[in-house]
Amino acid sequence: MTARNKIYFASDFHLGLKAGMDPLLREKHVVSWLKMAANDAQAIYLVGDIFDFWWEYKSVVPKGFSRFLGTVSELTDSGIEMHFFTGNHDMWIDDYLSDECGMILHTKPLLTELMGKTFYIAHGEGLGIKDRSYKLLLMVFRNKFLRRLYSALHPRIGLAIAHNWSRHSRLAKNYSEEFMGAENESLIRHAYDQLGKNEIDCFIFGHRHIALDYLLNNKKSRVFIMGNWFNAPCYVRWDGKKTELKEFSYR
Repeated sequence: MTARNKIYFASDFHLGLKAGMDPLLREKHVVSWLKMAANDAQAIYLVGDIFDFWWEYKSVVPKGFSRFLGTVSELTDSGIEMHFFTGNHDMWIDDYLSDECGMILHTKPLLTELMGKTFYIAHGEGLGIKDRSYKLLLMVFRNKFLRRLYSALHPRIGLAIAHNWSRHSRLAKNYSEEFMGAENESLIRHAYDQLGKNEIDCFIFGHRHIALDYLLNNKKSRVFIMGNWFNAPCYVRWDGKKTELKEFSYR
C-alpha cells in the first residue's frame, strides 16, 4: 500500500460554469485529479471557487456535481482529510459539505503547520486589495441579513439569477490573467503584510487565475497562486521536502 505522505492543494475549478469547456467534462477532469492525488495524499485542500455557484437552502442543494461529491465522500471515508475553503463564487455554504461529504470547512484564511512547514492558505478574494468598490461588494455578499432575504427566493429563481450573473461575468469571457508585477499583485502585498506578523514558509492562494511560484524578498517564503481549470489546470504538492506547482495532464 502506498504511503500517504503528501499534501495537495487546488482551486478555481468553477464546477458548473458553462464556459471554456463542457461543465461535465471539467468535472470528470477534476475527479481524475482527485483520484490521482488520493494514491498518496494524507490531505487535500480545495482553496475556493470550487463551484462556480453554490447556495444551500434549508432543504435544497444545487443540482449536479454528483461525480465530484461522490468522489469526495469516498476519499473522506477512506481517511483522507478534505478541506474546503470558501471563495467569492461559493461562499454561501452551510453544513451539507461537512455533514454529507465529510469535508472540513474554512471560511477565512488558515495559518497552519503541515509536516514541519508553516502554511498560510486562503482563496484570496479581498486580501491586499485597494479597490473600495470590490470590498463593498464582498460586504454585501457576506451580509447575513441579505443572505436571509435571498434565501427567501424560490430556488428556481435564486439559482437562475446567480447562474445568469456568472455567465456574463469577466470570468466567462476571460479564462486567464497575466502577472502584473509583485508591486501590483494584491496577494503578494498581503503575503508581505502577513510576514510582518508570523514566520510563514508557504502562501497558498487561488482567485487570481494565474499560475505562479514567487519567491519573496526574504529568500525563504514562497507564494503559490494556482491558476484555473479552464486551459492549464495546475495544483501544488507538498511532500515534506519540496513544495511544487505542477500541471495536471488530462488522460
